[in-house]
Amino acid sequence: MINILDYLERSAANWPDKTAFADETDTCTFSELLMKARAVGSGLAPYDCFGRPVMILMEKSVVTIEMMMGSVCAGGFYVILDAAQPIERLNRIIETLQSRVMIVSSENEELAQKLDFDGTVLSPAQLLETKTDDEWLESIRSRMTDVLPLYVLFTSGSTGVPKGVVVSHRSVIDFIGCFTETFGIGPEDVLGNQAPWDFDVSVKDIYSGIFSGARVEILPRKLFSFPMLLIDHLIEREVTSLTWAVSALAIISTLNGLSYKVPEKIRRIMFSGETMPIRCLNYWRSYYPEASFVNLYGPTEITCNCTYYKVDRNFEPGDNLPIGIPFLNETVFLLDEEDKLVTQADTGKKGEICVSGTALALGYYRNWEQTQKAFVQNPLNDAYLEPIYRTGDLGYFNERGEMCFTSRKDFQIKHMGHRIELGEIESALEKVEAVGRSCVLFDEKKNKIVCFYQGMADKKQIASQLKTIIPDFMVPNRFVKLDELPITKNGKIDRKKLKETL
Repeated sequence: MINILDYLERSAANWPDKTAFADETDTCTFSELLMKARAVGSGLAPYDCFGRPVMILMEKSVVTIEMMMGSVCAGGFYVILDAAQPIERLNRIIETLQSRVMIVSSENEELAQKLDFDGTVLSPAQLLETKTDDEWLESIRSRMTDVLPLYVLFTSGSTGVPKGVVVSHRSVIDFIGCFTETFGIGPEDVLGNQAPWDFDVSVKDIYSGIFSGARVEILPRKLFSFPMLLIDHLIEREVTSLTWAVSALAIISTLNGLSYKVPEKIRRIMFSGETMPIRCLNYWRSYYPEASFVNLYGPTEITCNCTYYKVDRNFEPGDNLPIGIPFLNETVFLLDEEDKLVTQADTGKKGEICVSGTALALGYYRNWEQTQKAFVQNPLNDAYLEPIYRTGDLGYFNERGEMCFTSRKDFQIKHMGHRIELGEIESALEKVEAVGRSCVLFDEKKNKIVCFYQGMADKKQIASQLKTIIPDFMVPNRFVKLDELPITKNGKIDRKKLKETL
C-alpha cells in the first residue's frame, strides 16, 4: 500500500454497508465514505491541490471526514483549523500554508470572513454535489507516491509561532498497520474518538477504523463536561476501545464517574499526551480488571507514538509508569549530553529520547530553521544518511530494563546550586494524600519553584509530606490551590497559561 485511500477502498470492498463513522446525528458506511470522498476530490479539481494544503474550518463530524478524504482524493493534504483558536493564531497558520482553498462549514462562515485569506472558500454541500470525474481522479492517483503529505498538524512551538508537522502517507501506513495488529483492533470494535482532529491522538482513531473496519464513534466535545452523559453515550453506542488523552480519563476518575455506571463493552483503554497519574490509572483498573491498559508515548513529529507499554503489574502513586518498547520498524534510543548512547545497563542514567525510522515526519511546513534543529543526522552513524528526531524529552531505563519518561529537557532548572527536574517533583506530589493533579513550574524572576494543585490538602501538609520523599531544595517555595487546572484543547495541562500567572 502506498496511499491511505488503499485502506478506504479495501474496507469499502470488504464491508460496503458497515458504518465507518458516526456522530450525534449522522453516519456513513465505508462505501458511502469512498463515494463522497471521490465527489469532493472532483470538486477540488479546478484548484490544483496536488501536493498542496486544503484547509478545513469545521468541527469534527462525519461530513468533516468526508472533506478530509476528499482532499486526499484530489492529491492534496488536509489541515484542520480549529474555530476556537484565536484569530491571530489562525492567520499565522494560513500565512504559513499559503493554501488556495478553504472548506468552511455553515456555522463558521462568519469567522472565515474575518480571516486573512484571499483564496477560494468552498462549502461542504457544494463539494458533495459535484459529479465524480473518474478519469481525472485516476490520473491524480497515478501521480501520487507514499512520501506525499497526508496531513499537517500545528503544534504550539517554543518560539510562540505555530509549527506545522508534515506527515506522509507512508508514515501513517507504516504505523497504523502495526498499531492495529499489536492491540488486536478489528471490525468488531467500536472506537470512541475523544481527541480533536487537529491533535495526533485522533489519527489513531480515524485510520485504525478505516484500516480495520472498526466503527469510529465521534464523541461530542460537550459530553466531556458532563461525565454521566458521556458514560451513557459510551453505553448507547457500544464503545469497546478508548484511545484518549490522559486528562479525559482523569475527568471521569476525579468525579468518580464510573460509580454511576460502567460501560461494560469497553475492553481496551489506551492513553497518551502526558504522564498518567497512577491514582487515575488504578481507578480505571479497579472497574476494568480484565481490560487491556496501554501507555502510549511519542510526539506528533514521529506519527502518533513510537513506544508502548502494556500495563502488566500494579503501580503505586509516585511510581513511574514505563513507556515501554518501540513499535515495529521504529528505533528509539537515549543519547546523553555528549551524544553517547545510554544503554539498559546504565540503569537510571538520563538521556534524550531520540527516534529513527519511516514514522518520522517530513519536518515543519515552510520552517527550515526549526526542521533542521529537530530532525538531524544520527550522531552514532557516520556511514550513511540516517535522520533522527530529537524529542526534547528525557528518559532512562529502570531496574527491569524498561524505558521510562522523566520530563522535558526544558523542565530542568538550576535552583539553589542544584540541577532539578520539575517532573520529579510532580512525581513526588502523586504520593501526597489529598492532592489531585498537579503542575510544577519555575518562576525565574523570583527564583522560586511553584506548585499548582487540585485537592483538599493544605500547603503545610503538602510541604511536610514532600520533605519525606524529596530533598528540601526540591520542595516548592510556593503552593497555589486551584479548583481545576487549566487544560489545553489537546487535553494537556496548560503550562503556558499557568506561567502567565506567576
